[in-house]
Amino acid sequence: MSWAADTGPAGLRAGEPARSATPLRAELHEYEYAVIRAVPRVERGECVNVGVLLYCRQGSHLAARTHLDQARLLALDPVADVSAVRRALQGIELVCAGGPQAGPAGADAPGQRFRWLTAPRSAVVQPGPVHTGLTADPEAELRRLFDQLVL
Repeated sequence: MSWAADTGPAGLRAGEPARSATPLRAELHEYEYAVIRAVPRVERGECVNVGVLLYCRQGSHLAARTHLDQARLLALDPVADVSAVRRALQGIELVCAGGPQAGPAGADAPGQRFRWLTAPRSAVVQPGPVHTGLTADPEAELRRLFDQLVL
């Protein structure tokens, strides 16, 4: 193997700094998330995690993933209104998507919709506290949080 007279084995010119073989880190962005929970009997405070909301200001990313485990919900309250909980979860997903199908809130900016969805309320479907983190891929982070906290 031969090298040009002014380069070394790594192909660098004399005095040129060595390049790292490791790839550069992806740019991380702050995000906020909240667990969505079903509380079939508000007075008892027992709940089932039924979804995750995630908002990342960078790129105006707002999304929700939901899943209702009917057996778990009915274990807390055998007469829980399962169809009402499902409708509420569908409403949350529509508000996240924005647009006319989400009603008046659909015209708001993603950050405003996130704040509206995470406002404390005493209802059967309610948000938990808002948490923060860093991610390079908001959609992948939402899937990870959903798998960890809901399924």
